[in-house]
Amino acid sequence: MCAYLLAAGILTWGWQPAAASDWPAPTLEPLVRVVDLEIGQSQTVTLADGRQVVVELLDLQETRDPLRDAVREARVLVAVDGQQQWLTSANYELPRSVASVRIDCPVTKGYLSNSSSEPWGLEADARLRLWPAAGPLVHPDSFVYPVKQVWFASSTQMANEPCYVDAGERPGKRQIYYHYGLDFGGAEGLIEVVAATDGLVVSARTERLPGFEDSPVAPRYDVIYVLDAQGWFYRYSHFFSIDEAIRPGITVRAGQRLGLLGKEGGSGGWSHLHFDIQCRQPSGAWGCQEAYAFVWEAYQRQYQPPLIAVARPHHVAWAGDTVRLDASRSWSATGEIVRHEWTFTDGTRSSGPQIERVYPQPGYYSEILRVTDAAGHSDCDFAIVHVHDREHPDRFPPSIHVVYSPTLGLQVGDEVTFKVRTFATTDGEETWDFGDGSPAATTRSDGNVNHLAPDGYAVITHRYAAPGHYLVRAERTDRFGQRAVGYVQVRIAASSAAPK
Repeated sequence: MCAYLLAAGILTWGWQPAAASDWPAPTLEPLVRVVDLEIGQSQTVTLADGRQVVVELLDLQETRDPLRDAVREARVLVAVDGQQQWLTSANYELPRSVASVRIDCPVTKGYLSNSSSEPWGLEADARLRLWPAAGPLVHPDSFVYPVKQVWFASSTQMANEPCYVDAGERPGKRQIYYHYGLDFGGAEGLIEVVAATDGLVVSARTERLPGFEDSPVAPRYDVIYVLDAQGWFYRYSHFFSIDEAIRPGITVRAGQRLGLLGKEGGSGGWSHLHFDIQCRQPSGAWGCQEAYAFVWEAYQRQYQPPLIAVARPHHVAWAGDTVRLDASRSWSATGEIVRHEWTFTDGTRSSGPQIERVYPQPGYYSEILRVTDAAGHSDCDFAIVHVHDREHPDRFPPSIHVVYSPTLGLQVGDEVTFKVRTFATTDGEETWDFGDGSPAATTRSDGNVNHLAPDGYAVITHRYAAPGHYLVRAERTDRFGQRAVGYVQVRIAASSAAPK
């Protein structure tokens, strides 16, 4: 791919810039158009296909929770050539079709009001992004899925979701780390991270090319930055190890291995890839280019799943509060999902794309969503509900992170490595149910006492004797009886015909 782009004049690296003015000039025009608007403001936008549309921001509504005063949902009312549509900002939302465009809202101003950082470069009420009604969201020959594992292989923190996996959502905290970019949970030291795009490695580990001081690049021992032909900077963080070949000044191809996923740096102790894109925003400042829709599109193109269940983002509540679980972001290639089925931690069941449920006891719940299409394909996701004790807010319920490897191409008899880390307690131990009727097993992780401990995750292996779609459960209970439950889904094929 890189050779093709070089021949086409898209990639023209080959020197090391001495100043920002000497950076490789962008040679590939993004397909997205970005505008920042105040309520009541409109703007004429020229789309990537040359057509012009008028977009207007009509209204903005933001909902905050009573525990932390964190924005949990932001909605904007927009008009495109006079046609109105409500959009939910980020939080696992994909662009919506309105009039002759697709449009989304990556961020609104409320996410910056009590944030611990400002990674967006937003100086208006909301940011809107527009694409033509048909065609890709990002150049398909220049973007791939950046981790070699299945979609939603474990916990994620994406697109303005307050960080939670490492038990970070404590009641009363008023500075919120609204996540920017994408966190892909995975098995430490076992999952490959690959370059999402062709580009120039500007920084790797603590080294940086000269001339990039006035850029988003901030070198760190566990981080890689790549500059693509659009002028976008891609950050990959928390590597367990970075491949020796990856160093500043080289070019990489989309899909080229960069290293192994880990939990180094400021990970909070949970193993994941932090992936974000930074580019110039309408304000002129550097800011995040929200990538959820790009990786969704790339994953579908590469792996062609028939169905994807989405029960995210997570929820946080006081015991006794009502929580609304939402499966409406789930997707089917046929356009139709015939069943939405929920199985709750207490064993009860319900059905429907949206349900309400009361949680009387504190704990970390992982509610199973199973969606099914007309052809009988099914997929699962897990709605995390972190419930706190209003009378004893200091009794912080533990959280749990479950991962496994490999996640692709598993066959009967293959050894599967499972890892788990419980956060916010050192009480008890994890109990495992592998979903196949085999005897329960136990492990004991460290409770995240030392975030970067090499042995912080407990490890256990398992082999499946029959093909199937298995739900694997790990749980741990603290001294107050507060239980943390986590799931992953594992697909086992019968033969070597399983897709790789």
